[in-house]
Amino acid sequence: MPTPNHSSVRGPLSYRSELALAPGSLVRVPLGKREVLGIVWDAQAGEAQERAASSDKSLAGVLEGVAPLSNNWRTLVDFAARYYQRSLGEVALAALPPQLRDLKPAQMARRLQRATRPATASTPARPENQAFSVANATNATNSVALSAEQASACGHIAQNKGPFLLFGATGSGKTEVYLHCVQALLAADPQAQALVMVPEINLTPQLEASFHARFGAAQVVSLHSGMTNPQRLKSWLAAHQGAARIVLGTRMAVFASMPHLQMIVVDEEHDPSYKQQEGARYSARDLAIYRGHLEGAKVLLGSATPSLESWTACERGRYQRLDMPSRIGSAAHSAQQGASSDAQAGATLHSGLPKLRLVDMNLQPPKTVLSAPLLAAIEQRIARGEQSLVFLNRRGYAPVLACNACEWKSECPHCSAYRVFHKIDRSLRCHHCGFADRVPRACPSCGNVDIAPVGRGTERLEEHLAELLARAQRPDGSPVRIARMDADSTRLQGALQSQLAQVHAGEVDVLVGTQMVTKGHDFRRITLVAAVQADSALFSSDFRAPERLFALLMQAAGRAGRDAAQAAHSEMWVQSFHPLHPLFAALKKHDYPAFARQQLAEREQAGLPPYGFQALLRADARSQEAAQDFLKAASADAQTLPGAELVSLYPPVPLGIQRVANVERAQMLVECASRAALQRFLWAWQPLLWARKDKAVIRWAIDVDPLLI
Repeated sequence: MPTPNHSSVRGPLSYRSELALAPGSLVRVPLGKREVLGIVWDAQAGEAQERAASSDKSLAGVLEGVAPLSNNWRTLVDFAARYYQRSLGEVALAALPPQLRDLKPAQMARRLQRATRPATASTPARPENQAFSVANATNATNSVALSAEQASACGHIAQNKGPFLLFGATGSGKTEVYLHCVQALLAADPQAQALVMVPEINLTPQLEASFHARFGAAQVVSLHSGMTNPQRLKSWLAAHQGAARIVLGTRMAVFASMPHLQMIVVDEEHDPSYKQQEGARYSARDLAIYRGHLEGAKVLLGSATPSLESWTACERGRYQRLDMPSRIGSAAHSAQQGASSDAQAGATLHSGLPKLRLVDMNLQPPKTVLSAPLLAAIEQRIARGEQSLVFLNRRGYAPVLACNACEWKSECPHCSAYRVFHKIDRSLRCHHCGFADRVPRACPSCGNVDIAPVGRGTERLEEHLAELLARAQRPDGSPVRIARMDADSTRLQGALQSQLAQVHAGEVDVLVGTQMVTKGHDFRRITLVAAVQADSALFSSDFRAPERLFALLMQAAGRAGRDAAQAAHSEMWVQSFHPLHPLFAALKKHDYPAFARQQLAEREQAGLPPYGFQALLRADARSQEAAQDFLKAASADAQTLPGAELVSLYPPVPLGIQRVANVERAQMLVECASRAALQRFLWAWQPLLWARKDKAVIRWAIDVDPLLI
């Protein structure tokens, strides 16, 4: 089966071979005028899909030195393709490193030679040596004493099958549970492998440091889109050959070829970043559950704010929930090598979550950005030598640049969105299509020179804080140090690690950032976290918006007071024009179960996930009319399908940002009370959709279990 990036090829292709090739073998095959990578599949998968070519062509060659992909790996890819309504080749293509597809045979041979070169002082040890090292260094490396809650969770995981949901408060030590469980696994089996996933690239450096310290760099590889193609190939080969015992990665890592996989960890399992939003729109968290079942591997999901789907799975008995409600004190984290039960007994446990302070912005002067009480609290932290985190989930200086004399605004000419004003480089930049140009000297419409920013992004908030805190002083009398961390400030290679190091070293007094700094980071000096604009999701048309907001605020609060010595006066400040909203009542008590009950009651009444199942049919076209016409015709075609009476199809609507890069976008929601019935309907619908597509429609796609509606 070739893996071309070609929408017209939707099923396996047949080729002749003079060699008897095992299923999963990687081969080079001709496709049109090109030669592409292919995978020898099995007949059963081929019979389930359209065969798009006869066997009149021969294989161009076999990738020597690369072991066949396992039956379990192929089953995972086949399941993902069927469930998410994509072609088998498309999913397989996305699952393999680009250079495995692109390198010529001679280049590939050199890469393989380097990957299998005997160990030296500067190269990783061989798999058998690595296993020996781990198995014999387990008392030497496990220097952190477990709290009672951590020990209970680890014991339960060791003795039961799972899947497990580790429901642990921020700062409760979930990462140590991951480390301990992986370490026990590797010590028990000299070949065992573990996969550990995080939702975003910026969380990998901290996780890598923890795993390198525990297991050594030779045991661990990473897989994420921020790596270069050679780096990704090297990591993939190490995992595929069994040389890497631990793979750390983002959602793409769920497809890593790991022949001895025995444990999968999904950290921050609630995070929407685990859902792919382009191409094959898979959920890495859900595929991790399926892969664990397939491989007989234990699956551990971790979160302080679990997804409502995972929470419901625990209530229904499908997952085992392990609670860790207490934060770990500094004594447990600083235990020395060879720590005894005395050190464990001395671990300071405290519920210790930050106190929530709500500021009613209706009582503040108009146009107030930071309320006086919040500003005073930040100044108190600065005077004590502590750190504060102020987050605003909008980068740039201002979301819009507008003319005060006419109706001109900085609209993107290619999207139905505004270009964001970035003051640092004096640019107007579209965050959807990437189009950017210089800020005009005068209004392009009327010539007025008085054009001004409207709204506020992290750049402008950073500038405003510098003005407000100009007179504040640190304990040594030096000026306040403010830093900003967002996608713009961390764009250059190494910038993220450098900024994180400055925060950890205490070289920053106030950190301004987007949501990228509110989750996963272990900032030991931060005692105050503030959300300056927290209302935008309270009344969204998206039924998942309150869940995402609650998780974001809870995760943000968790950055404060992670050092036990400072926990007593740690605070989370939320500025809101709706302080009496029920969401804030649950947040004030750090009561996720109460919030979950309220949200699930509403969803059950409305038949929304997890009590119902959804899919979206999306269409892109040069005009909104063409996109919606395609969807309307598709809806009419669907009425002829068996089982159509079990499915609800809603009228097509434009997307929230309906035009991106001069492409109009529309979508149609499909709902069903049965997952199986929805899957059968979607699979039967696809041939009609392919037949219906014409030149007016650029592309269409089905999104199963969508997160953004």
